[in-house]
Amino acid sequence: MRYGIKFCGGCNPRYERSRALKQIQDSFSASVDFEIAKEDASYDGLLVIAGCSNCCPEIKTYKVRTKPLKMWDEKHIDKIMDDIKKEVDVT
Repeated sequence: MRYGIKFCGGCNPRYERSRALKQIQDSFSASVDFEIAKEDASYDGLLVIAGCSNCCPEIKTYKVRTKPLKMWDEKHIDKIMDDIKKEVDVT
């Protein structure tokens, strides 16, 4: 499974976004390939990692098979991992 990662611009981060991504990546290292999302590529999923509740990254131009997952707080890590696990178990 291939997941694109889209970070916000980081103007108002309230947690360490890269550390959150590392935690998620480590949980799925055998089943999911994570990469910085490119507009000309297709993905099974898209993970939007924002630094605050505005969650402002524009994602309309990305080609994604499933509904994008969005997080703007480190408290969302467990839910994001549950959602990705459901996708992995289906494929």
